[in-house]
Amino acid sequence: MTQQGHDKELPTLTRRRIQAEVIGPIYAEMVAAIGEEKAQAILDAAIRKAAVAEGKHFAALAPGGVTSMADFIKLYDLWTHDGALEIEVLEASDTTFNFDVTRCRYAESYREMGLGQIGHLMSCNRDGTFCQGYDPNIQLDRKQTIMAGAPRCTFRYSYKSEAE
Repeated sequence: MTQQGHDKELPTLTRRRIQAEVIGPIYAEMVAAIGEEKAQAILDAAIRKAAVAEGKHFAALAPGGVTSMADFIKLYDLWTHDGALEIEVLEASDTTFNFDVTRCRYAESYREMGLGQIGHLMSCNRDGTFCQGYDPNIQLDRKQTIMAGAPRCTFRYSYKSEAE
């Protein structure tokens, strides 16, 4: 990894599988006790909070503690490690990171584990929320995901300074 401290991180797909092995049974118990809608709302809130915290963790590792789109782009090495995501980069600059995911092993893993119905909560919802902790100037616009049944995910990250 190019950013200091990233080489000690477990590949994200491996982390998500381990988390899903724990979350799956807890989620099933929550559904039985309080229903699917409330269980999903709780899981969504918890995962979003974890994503913000993870973003803050990685922001602290940025050179000099200063985040940038360039350093954010480097983080994708963690999320694509070992073919976890197959992506087609459309644009990568100081203000834009646009790409499509053509294969998502996260979605495949959750489906294999019988957790496809909550895969979007455990992974997809993290993508934009992570930025809130990492650098709130980075925003995600995504119209579709493989997890939701689309043929590809459309990631469109942009850097919007506070002055804009």
